[in-house]
Amino acid sequence: MYIHHKNPNCLSFHVSSKLLLISCYSVPLKCYINLKRRSFFQNPKAKCTMEDMRKLVLLLLLYLGLVFGEISTNDHGKKEKKCSFPAIYNFGDSNSDTGGKSAAFKEVPPPNGQTFFGRPVGRVCDGRLIIDLIADRLELQYLSAYLDSISADFRNGANFATAGSSILPGGYSPFYLGLQISQFLQFKKRTILLSDLRISNSKWSSYKVNIPKPEDFSKALYTFDIGQNDLSYGFQHTHEAQVRASIPHILDNFTQAIHQLYNEGALNFWIHNTGPIGCLPYSVIDYPLKPQGLDAIGCIENQNKVAREFNKQLKDRISHLRAELPHAAFTYVDIYSAKYQLISSAKKEGFGDSLKFCCGWYNNGTEVACGQTAIVNGTEHGKASSDPTKYISWDGIHYTDAANVWLAKSILSGSFSDPPVPIEQSCSHSSTRF
Repeated sequence: MYIHHKNPNCLSFHVSSKLLLISCYSVPLKCYINLKRRSFFQNPKAKCTMEDMRKLVLLLLLYLGLVFGEISTNDHGKKEKKCSFPAIYNFGDSNSDTGGKSAAFKEVPPPNGQTFFGRPVGRVCDGRLIIDLIADRLELQYLSAYLDSISADFRNGANFATAGSSILPGGYSPFYLGLQISQFLQFKKRTILLSDLRISNSKWSSYKVNIPKPEDFSKALYTFDIGQNDLSYGFQHTHEAQVRASIPHILDNFTQAIHQLYNEGALNFWIHNTGPIGCLPYSVIDYPLKPQGLDAIGCIENQNKVAREFNKQLKDRISHLRAELPHAAFTYVDIYSAKYQLISSAKKEGFGDSLKFCCGWYNNGTEVACGQTAIVNGTEHGKASSDPTKYISWDGIHYTDAANVWLAKSILSGSFSDPPVPIEQSCSHSSTRF
């Protein structure tokens, strides 16, 4: 594009292929810039003064602000428009559960929620989860749990994640991925049915206030953070070789879920791989072979190897999905690498020992869960630390608000994504555009 003179007295340029007239001067333009060639030109018949240069620089800044406020350019030189996701539909486990477990079973107790919300809000964390920070980034409200019947607001999506959930049935929770998909299908069907009702009765109109628009389902972002419990449950009840052998079957079920959503009109998928489960403090505490079998930062290497194999196969499946579902946009997010980087550089990033946790206590088979206290050998254990910001792990399994903020800043920019696009542009790289 150019800043150039269309006639001797006017300066104009193009934005998004539309001519935008900026200013007309009463004197001939004395200097201009060719942005494509990154060069400066001066009218040989007139001397370019400092005032002329000042005007030119101001116009150039205005140009850049208008252009880059509307579009950005990826590494391949393609213009990427920002997405306007009207809603998020999330599927997962406790890493993204915003109240499902509390609604279905026992309420998540204090001190969960204390750092950011000041009270328990259904999250197994002292504050926000990554899904909350995704909503912040996309300027949407925090997601209500689908199972929560009190004060739920689904205008900007719904959260089907429940603590303990896995991709396969039969793990820690009954709300496996297939059931979460079924809940979504029912949610969508009932939303459309309610929206189609042409009844002015206040009984029905009050229900319409907190539901999404039917047209938003195809424009929404569908997020996934699930699979960790499939591996953890396998390690607890079987052997490493069996866990590794189960991965293709686990991913068959995951792929089936994606196809179901795509057939319902879902197009934008943001998929987290599984984290380094061998770095969870609870995993390390119970590991019988330590210090043997630990890597350089104290994580259980064989568990992390299985997690990396799961991620490798997941990434391969997503590559196949891009070919099978050409109108969809898939973003594979390497949350494993982001978490491992944080754990590896904990002290550098302002955290303490990455294998210690903030709330709860465990020693020699004696456990005091977060939210409880107990006197052991005359000492009270279980209370949360007064400064959770110094911890990566909240309760030995889940991450703190501070850690989630660090992780969100790392992954939402696209630094750990394939393709490497920020979340605001994750609707614009469907396989038909490569």
